[in-house]
Amino acid sequence: MARRKRKTSGAAGTRNWLELPSDVTASILSRLGAIEILNSAQKVCSQWRNICKDPSMWRSIDMRNLGDREDDIVHEKMCFHAVDRSRGHLIDINIEYFGTDELLLYIAERSAHLKRLRLLSCYGVSEDALVKAALKLPFLEELEIFICDISKETMEAIGRSCPLLKSLKYNLEHCKSFPYVSDDEALGIAQSMPELRRLELLGNALTNEGLQAILDGCRHLEYLDLRQCFNVHLGEDLEKRCVERIKTLRRPDDSTHDYEFILGDPDTSPSYENFPFWWNF
Repeated sequence: MARRKRKTSGAAGTRNWLELPSDVTASILSRLGAIEILNSAQKVCSQWRNICKDPSMWRSIDMRNLGDREDDIVHEKMCFHAVDRSRGHLIDINIEYFGTDELLLYIAERSAHLKRLRLLSCYGVSEDALVKAALKLPFLEELEIFICDISKETMEAIGRSCPLLKSLKYNLEHCKSFPYVSDDEALGIAQSMPELRRLELLGNALTNEGLQAILDGCRHLEYLDLRQCFNVHLGEDLEKRCVERIKTLRRPDDSTHDYEFILGDPDTSPSYENFPFWWNF
């Protein structure tokens, strides 16, 4: 007996996306970045627009872009709008390339419960703004900063203002290693962030002294990334201490194949050719 074909609606059984439950549609749309939602998704129909206006859609804001500086002003305006839509419920935000002091302080003043902040190549953000914003973010648990360098004082101020901070990623975006030695940032971390569980310092200029301070001050540390930190020399005693204390240790010479930025040929020694453009100014 031949099987009876199941009836389908629409041309060739095409699903009508507008018939999906609102919570399912919201779940799908939430996987888009903020730029895609504001530029495209919310313009599809009135139903999608209403869903995109719900504050729950803006608990996490991903302003990911390709670094087109011509769109900085547009992206900043969109980010202001996205923060407004969150109505104080924002807990996670990622800003790439276009951040400014005004935007960062706007976020901090309206997002007191923010738990995660990521600033990628936001060279318009000053240390002063970072300090002022941190004062308004007491529940911050994860901080990612990809910029040039931060003073010891600024790092300490962030640590004091954000006592719940458990993860800090303070990595370099483009270069393999600084051509100088400095333990300032490491000492600032060690003296103000005792609750850290995860610390990434890829490409930092710290030395063994800075590493020792981190091990002394951050006693709950479980993950430590020291890749491309070529001023650190793990002798027998220091490496033993790291291995005994840290569950996952990534050493200075370890591969960077899983890092999101290109750092040059890992098989070559550090050279000034790998340093970012701003070092020449």
